[in-house]
Amino acid sequence: MVYVDSWDEFVERSVQLFRADPSSTRYVMKYRHCDGKLVLKVTDDRECLKFKTDQAQDAKKMEKLNNIFFALMTRGPDADISEVSGKEQTEQHQSKKGRGRRQ
Repeated sequence: MVYVDSWDEFVERSVQLFRADPSSTRYVMKYRHCDGKLVLKVTDDRECLKFKTDQAQDAKKMEKLNNIFFALMTRGPDADISEVSGKEQTEQHQSKKGRGRRQ
């Protein structure tokens, strides 16, 4: 197991690991409330990458990583992930609802 200190390095190496063998790569999140620690783990049974944090602001980064993995899993490992972003992208695509009941 390798704990990666830099978030950017963890994301880059995780994506490379997934693209190398998408059928056996797993992504696990573990949150310990008593410690306030979040551990992210990406493994393919040969290499294991881990990132540990106790910062609340890293939740946004985790959401972006989730979106990257969702895009890779649905579009295939060769998909372009440069346009994948966090919550702001999903908010733009939501339809606006009118006020009141339909007549």
